[in-house]
Amino acid sequence: MPYYIYRVKPFAQLEKLAAFDAFTEASAQAKTLRATQSADTPGKIKVMFAEDELQAEDLLCQVRDAPPRGDE
Repeated sequence: MPYYIYRVKPFAQLEKLAAFDAFTEASAQAKTLRATQSADTPGKIKVMFAEDELQAEDLLCQVRDAPPRGDE
């Protein structure tokens, strides 16, 4: 399954930036994009592992629960 890189903008606007077969390549590209992203460009760079683009976009749009709080 490929790794997809997306820019996730407010209101679930998704922009596919790239796709890679290996995590190391996808991770390196995502880090480069994050480092060169200007303050004017809204959105976060996300790497998603999925069977296809449709599944990747579905996973990105799902609301995730907050992790449980640890002992304080």
